[in-house]
Amino acid sequence: MPLQSHKRTLILASTSPYRKLLLQRLQLPFEVYAPNIDESAVAGEQPLELVKRLALEKSRSAARQFPTAMVIGSDQIAVCEGEIVGKPGTVGNACKQLASFSGQCVVFHSAFAICCEENDFLFEQMVDTEVCFRQLTRPEIQRYVELDNPIDCAGSFKSEAAGVSLLDSMTSSDPTAIIGLPLITLSRALRQAGFDLP
Repeated sequence: MPLQSHKRTLILASTSPYRKLLLQRLQLPFEVYAPNIDESAVAGEQPLELVKRLALEKSRSAARQFPTAMVIGSDQIAVCEGEIVGKPGTVGNACKQLASFSGQCVVFHSAFAICCEENDFLFEQMVDTEVCFRQLTRPEIQRYVELDNPIDCAGSFKSEAAGVSLLDSMTSSDPTAIIGLPLITLSRALRQAGFDLP
């Protein structure tokens, strides 16, 4: 039974099924809103600036529509050797991404923002996860992509599924950050916002 712990509506400003599943773990009732924002980087914007800005813009976008609600916006970006890594979109691109990651480390920056227009509440945080891939063979990559079909995941792997077998190590202060929503830090923010969590 979800906890009824706050008079304000909680909204997840995201179309990600992964973030929705993660937020459900906290057993708080919430609604989902699809933010309509341009996710393109602006000229000269660094990866960390981009991911923080997008998380905040998603949150603000929904908060303007629902000014009394508490709104969560989140974004994630992967960086390998200084280059932003996006979602592959196709099986071929996923195989190429994973081949380029063989023996390399990729950093996933997961940012979120919680805001409420009515009371000017704002909490922003970013959690990093360093993912080091082992040496991967072409057959291993092909088998994995066929198995997990990670074409909608930045970095072309799902750590919560068979993708964990591709790794040498994964380091983070929050194990759910890599999936797209750092629940340890988010729980802290929600408590500050007045929600009761176990």
